[in-house]
Amino acid sequence: MKEIYHINTVSTSNVLNIVQGENYRFTILTERLIRMEYHERNEFVDLPSQTIWFRDFPKTEYETVQDADSITIRTKSLQLDYLKGDMFSKESLKIQIFPNKHLAAQCWHYGDLCQTLKGTIRTLDAVNGSTKLGEGVISREGFTMIEDSESYLINEEGELQQRPQNHIDCYFFGYGHSYQECIRDFYRLTQMPPLLPRYAFGNWWSRYHKYTQEEYRQLVTTFEKKKIPLSVVVIDMDWHITEVKPEYESGWTGYTWNKELFPNPEKLLRWLHDKKLRITLNVHPAQGVRPYEEQYEIIAKSLGYDVNKKQTVDFDAADSKFLEAYFKYLHYPLEKEGVDFWWIDWQQGETTKLPGLDPLWVLNHYHFLDHSKGKERPLILSRFAGIGSHRYPVGFSGDSIISWDSLDFQPYFTATASNVGYCWWSHDIGGHMMGKYNEELQIRWLQFGVFSPILRLHSSAGAFNHKEPWNYSVETEKIMSQYMKLRHSLIPYLYSMNYRTHTCAIPLIIPMYYEYPEETAAYHSPNEYFFGSELIVLPITSVVSEEIKVAKVSFWLPEDLYIDFFTGVIYQGKRRMNLYRDKMSIPVLMKAGAIVPLAVEGERVNDTSNPKIIEICVVAGADGEFMLYEDDGVSMDYGQGHFVITKLILDYKKEGEFIIQKPKGDINLLPKDRKYQIRMKGFKNPGKILMICNMKQQELNYQYDSIQNEIRIKEIPFVMEQIKIKFTTGMQLAQNHVKELCFQILDRAEIDFYFKEIIYDWVQQDSAKSVLSSMQTLSVNADLYGAISEVLLAQENEPAD
Repeated sequence: MKEIYHINTVSTSNVLNIVQGENYRFTILTERLIRMEYHERNEFVDLPSQTIWFRDFPKTEYETVQDADSITIRTKSLQLDYLKGDMFSKESLKIQIFPNKHLAAQCWHYGDLCQTLKGTIRTLDAVNGSTKLGEGVISREGFTMIEDSESYLINEEGELQQRPQNHIDCYFFGYGHSYQECIRDFYRLTQMPPLLPRYAFGNWWSRYHKYTQEEYRQLVTTFEKKKIPLSVVVIDMDWHITEVKPEYESGWTGYTWNKELFPNPEKLLRWLHDKKLRITLNVHPAQGVRPYEEQYEIIAKSLGYDVNKKQTVDFDAADSKFLEAYFKYLHYPLEKEGVDFWWIDWQQGETTKLPGLDPLWVLNHYHFLDHSKGKERPLILSRFAGIGSHRYPVGFSGDSIISWDSLDFQPYFTATASNVGYCWWSHDIGGHMMGKYNEELQIRWLQFGVFSPILRLHSSAGAFNHKEPWNYSVETEKIMSQYMKLRHSLIPYLYSMNYRTHTCAIPLIIPMYYEYPEETAAYHSPNEYFFGSELIVLPITSVVSEEIKVAKVSFWLPEDLYIDFFTGVIYQGKRRMNLYRDKMSIPVLMKAGAIVPLAVEGERVNDTSNPKIIEICVVAGADGEFMLYEDDGVSMDYGQGHFVITKLILDYKKEGEFIIQKPKGDINLLPKDRKYQIRMKGFKNPGKILMICNMKQQELNYQYDSIQNEIRIKEIPFVMEQIKIKFTTGMQLAQNHVKELCFQILDRAEIDFYFKEIIYDWVQQDSAKSVLSSMQTLSVNADLYGAISEVLLAQENEPAD
């Protein structure tokens, strides 16, 4: 195959880590990760497989004890015992995990099922609510295994080949509760996640609809006029000919533009690029290339077909010659016209001519490699095809059913996918099909989408199933527009987390138990997750109370101090609380000392490049650091050092200052007229703020929001030097404005004015405990009691319930 289909791997292990004998080979990759091979003719494997690409781990410290019948391998964490000569079985092979202060000793025998914390699945097609997930590589028991015996090998030419028959090849992970270390070594073994292009983190528009060329222009123009940013447009299958003769069965597969709908596709694609948008087209390759396609003759001749017979060129994922022609003649011409990447919508089974080879894996693997042929970073949109699929982002989770149950499952589903390293899911935000019209559901789904890996609005065919914000009520349009703008503003934060994932092996979204593996509550908060290093998110997946217009979620707050991104309310952690939110927000809590860089809306609404104005959100309560990462957003030049890192530091406790360090790296990548805005949440009014730069200091003007306890500093000019923002009296944590917050809750509650007055009088005069005790004597809505309780007790050191 062509060189672009060769993979860069180091699949041969360090010989110092190998213990080999008659019919067996053990490779001690780390003190907690062991490869186990058995083959009756000693035909062991060093080539990469579909799953495993890197076995070149450094030398591991271990010791062996053996005699004629058995061998024991011992590391600091594990002990492997094997009866020589026997095929792996429960009786012949076992591994003991040594105890530690958090986990008792464990013993695994070959063939034992591992009770994992689950992973992910191929698709959510036609799923309404929850579904069974596949296994992951982490477990509360402390051990898991990857079985790799059935996967194909990849030779030096980039082609698939079968492994020796009856070759047993598996990997034991014995990481205890060190979940993040486990995932790091999993990535080290399979490949680190690639760095996604910057445009992937904006808003994607998709709809299964027969757009015309003019209709698509009007759609994009309307988004632009309403200043709702987009970064990617997804044109579903009706871009190509779909109405075909009966002998061709269906028009799902196609590679020829429908000129009735798109008379000048190149002109449209140029226009979309001028609007700062990237384009992906949907393809269903299963039906091959039919004689009516524009590229039929050239691809048929290249593969030896007699074009006069008008035979369909069959899709054959197992044929390397077909794959090369598939890309060269079907995709390259469309890419030349302006298609940026491909949505591979494979739903046609898991079999090929090669036993056990999944065509979806083949498509994902070779599409991603093929897309790397240019100067830009590769990207696809496709379903999950098994462990190792994190190498081929972005994931398309399929055609989910529109329902509250489906929304309720997706936060857990997204976070849990990190247990197999699959960190860039893209869901059909708002749901794909069936269901019914529900504006509140659309709002909540979009709010989750903003705090999910990739935000892609999508809907099925039908005149009534649409997601354009302006096709809803004025209130819903306003909320949806605000959240799509928020997503765009989050790009500097998301892109920095993208770099962290690529270099530090930490997924953007992780379950709570990654950070708190010994806290039982962390395992009982399925929809709560870390969104990058600075935020904890709990999407709302239920309807608002009719009386007080808020929805309730049960939020577990780990030990620390937190401030809500939207409301500014300060929470004391180490407890579980019921949180209440109206349709305008969901709980997004920033830990004390958090630093979140945001883009300020620029002149070009769809522009995802490094912004001219960066707003830095800084949270009171503790010291903090953040590494703002920037590069050109699309090329591979970052690998040659063409990137910039700006370190942001909050010295809260000692010096009372916020520091923007001098940017390091290729500063030509930054806008020359950049400015900073600073938004500081949870701080007492400081009285006087100084800016210190180049040995000079000046007093800064600022605004202070006394309800949200927020300092706003505007327009600090960018300089190639360190900038200090210093509070002359030190930094102090503010207190929640309980009376004002309670008034807001009561004001919108649809209850008797009499009760409102009584409760508000209590709030103004009594302690929190007294207010809540008095409220229990009234016949008031339970959610109203809960919402008032949340505010009164948020900053207290005692449970709210």
